[in-house]
Amino acid sequence: MDSRKLVNGMAALGLAFGLTAAAYGNDVKLPTTIAWSAYDVGSAGYNQAVAIGNALKNKYGVNLRVLPGKNDVSRNLVLREKKVQFSATGVGGAYLAQEGVFEFGAKAWGPQPVRLLLLNQAEQYLAVAAAGDAGIKTIADLKGKRITWIVGAPALNQNITALLAFSGLTWDDVQKVEFGGYGAAWEGILNNQADAGFTSSVAGHLYKLENSPRGLSHPIVPHDDEEGWRRLRARAPYFVPVMATEGPGLSKDNPVESAGYPYPILIAYQDQDEELVYNMTRAVVESYDLYKDGAPGAAGWGLDRQVFAWVVPWHEGAIRYFKEIGVWTAEHQAHNDRLVQRQEVLAKAWQALVAQHDGDDESFVKAWMQARAKALQEAGMEVVIDAW
Repeated sequence: MDSRKLVNGMAALGLAFGLTAAAYGNDVKLPTTIAWSAYDVGSAGYNQAVAIGNALKNKYGVNLRVLPGKNDVSRNLVLREKKVQFSATGVGGAYLAQEGVFEFGAKAWGPQPVRLLLLNQAEQYLAVAAAGDAGIKTIADLKGKRITWIVGAPALNQNITALLAFSGLTWDDVQKVEFGGYGAAWEGILNNQADAGFTSSVAGHLYKLENSPRGLSHPIVPHDDEEGWRRLRARAPYFVPVMATEGPGLSKDNPVESAGYPYPILIAYQDQDEELVYNMTRAVVESYDLYKDGAPGAAGWGLDRQVFAWVVPWHEGAIRYFKEIGVWTAEHQAHNDRLVQRQEVLAKAWQALVAQHDGDDESFVKAWMQARAKALQEAGMEVVIDAW
């Protein structure tokens, strides 16, 4: 499904969003229909969104429509154009969109004022998984192998770039195999068109791969390799060490040393109605017991798993709820304020460039790389991604 079809397919939903705001149990007030965009059908993000939707229906009478999108741009497009209110996205739709890099550095996008509602920090990895017959036991073993590249999914590709850097590798050291979407990439691995790709350890595709003739391997990302972690975080500061126990072949008795970050990430735009965000956040938190076992990794949405000082700011509606229940601190607010300031610096630099630049798309992107880096440096902020 391309981005245009994604928008057109949701047009009717846009008419229904504001029609009814009924009061349900426990004083949560939501429209009768809520829509999220999410990853492809079969992905961990999609499966968890469906589980949450079932809980919202049972507890509040709310219908959650989950719209699968094959890449970050398609998921954010319907969010930006208000065809859905929220997106259960990955680091691309959240962090890279905020930063205005890769596909979000194009003229049609620029840095996006996204805000967090909730994070999923489960005992799963977000790293490279591989076909069992490819001989990939560690990240270093990716050298010379066929690695998936998802067109229009900068987060997934940037994550592999960072993980390759962990072992001092680049895309020049592997065979890049391009696919049109996340689901297609994992079908490609299943069909022996590629050997490894970026994923969550609880994604449905991995269970299918495990039961296929190729089998499944979980490459190790050693936690004691300090230089490796330095190289990884220089390209992807949102990563943390993870001892993954969730996923095919994994358990508390058989964990794998790996890496990860929150996924899925429930976001809205900054201008989304504060009351709606407050109630959406509250509803997902307070229906947790109804969905935590409803899909692999869903337990990671728990309130005790939230990372309030991450790399993207929280929405005021979510902050309001967290303050009410006593989990939001002055330190969290100070950190959030700095992240909002970062977005403001990026937005100002983007607006200035758009106003003065009349060249073609390629020259615009190059000019944006320079303008973005300069603005962040002048504000005393880390550039992190300076070219793409």
